[in-house]
Amino acid sequence: MKNHFFAVLLALCSAAHAADFASVADGKADATAVLQQAIDSGTGAIELPKGSYLLTKTLEVHLDKTGFTSLSGRGVARLIMSAPGPAIHFFGSHEGSADPASVKPNVYENEITPTVDGLEIMGAHAETDGIEATKTMQITITRCTVHHCRHCVHLTERNRNFIIADCHFYNNTGIGVFYDNVNLHQSNIVGTHISYCRGGGVVSHGGNVRNVQIGTCDIEGNMGADFPPTANVWLDSSGGSIGEVTVTGCTLQHSSKAPGCANIRIEGAGDDPALERRTGDKFTREGNVTITGNVFSDIQCNVHIKDSRGVTVTGNTFWEGFQHDLLVESSSHIVVASNNFDRNPRYAVNGFNAAENNGILIKACSECSIQGNVVSGVMRQRAAIDISDCSRLNIGHNSVFDSDGVGILLENVKQSLLSDCLVRDDREEALRSKEPSLKIIGGSDNLIGANLLGNGRSPEQ
Repeated sequence: MKNHFFAVLLALCSAAHAADFASVADGKADATAVLQQAIDSGTGAIELPKGSYLLTKTLEVHLDKTGFTSLSGRGVARLIMSAPGPAIHFFGSHEGSADPASVKPNVYENEITPTVDGLEIMGAHAETDGIEATKTMQITITRCTVHHCRHCVHLTERNRNFIIADCHFYNNTGIGVFYDNVNLHQSNIVGTHISYCRGGGVVSHGGNVRNVQIGTCDIEGNMGADFPPTANVWLDSSGGSIGEVTVTGCTLQHSSKAPGCANIRIEGAGDDPALERRTGDKFTREGNVTITGNVFSDIQCNVHIKDSRGVTVTGNTFWEGFQHDLLVESSSHIVVASNNFDRNPRYAVNGFNAAENNGILIKACSECSIQGNVVSGVMRQRAAIDISDCSRLNIGHNSVFDSDGVGILLENVKQSLLSDCLVRDDREEALRSKEPSLKIIGGSDNLIGANLLGNGRSPEQ
């Protein structure tokens, strides 16, 4: 009987809210007070009827006061945010980790899994953001659209167990999903379209970030020719640390006209003072990143890895890297295996007039394996696979075809093995490279095994 009473009371409250919402759903009346009152009432499940709702102030959800809260638009409700700041800001009180023992009773009782589903958020101010989350536990954002904002989802201070699924983040001036110096472990971004966010697609700067899964997303064009260099996925450890990341089954591409931009950029030189530095180095080499089964194209550098350790790049398809397909600098324990680095003639219709250079460049690295890749159509580079100032590399079973310059170049490489590679240029005579298939400059303690070389090997220098 008691449960029935509360169910009836909740239904009456919801009906009252629906009537109030309908009166401010024309996109002109200020809906802020009505929506904030509904949130503060503790109703919990707030469902907006069809319409557009003008906001002049951030809707604040203080979960320790409101209790469990969800906002839903079922795909027919739009929030128009006309002021700076997020349209919706969730505040929790979770100070622990993902360990259940660290979750305080009040978080379990009032705050678990705040949810936004089926809402459209449109920015009407240069500093409007979509959704911000601070100290939340298991916040879940699904089937939402955010456009004409600055940042779409802004993660600040500390959060745990965060999920984005089936969303559209499109045409924004800032970042699609922004890990902003946040302490956040366990986050999943799946099945989401993130494009034309000029500050980057998924970006993590500083903080303490672990266990990020980015899967089956379309992430493209998240940069602009007149904006600072960024990336579709940018993991920047400076000021903190980032690791334990997977990017799997995504399409990452565009725009070639944005200087210095990349599809994936990993900068692993972390300087979080809380980290124990057993080696005594000033900076760490963050990493433990797996990049597999993705499609990369149409960018200055498809994948850029710097100051990192433990990155695996396998089973991906690359083309149209206007500076490079793959650039690895000052890193160790990098695995590059079974990727296709190609220049497919069907993309000649894009109007670039073969301006993309492509190619693999590896500098100042150690303990790496480069195995079983197909590299084709590298132009205007010193070498298709260009490796310098490296040590303890295992290079084998790669195929390099129809490329300008040297096929494989080792300069000042030591303690490394190169064998079982196929390097040929069989283009028509006028286009064919006059450089040797294999060239070695300096270095020591290397073993060069059997390779099939169309243009032979130059004398060691």
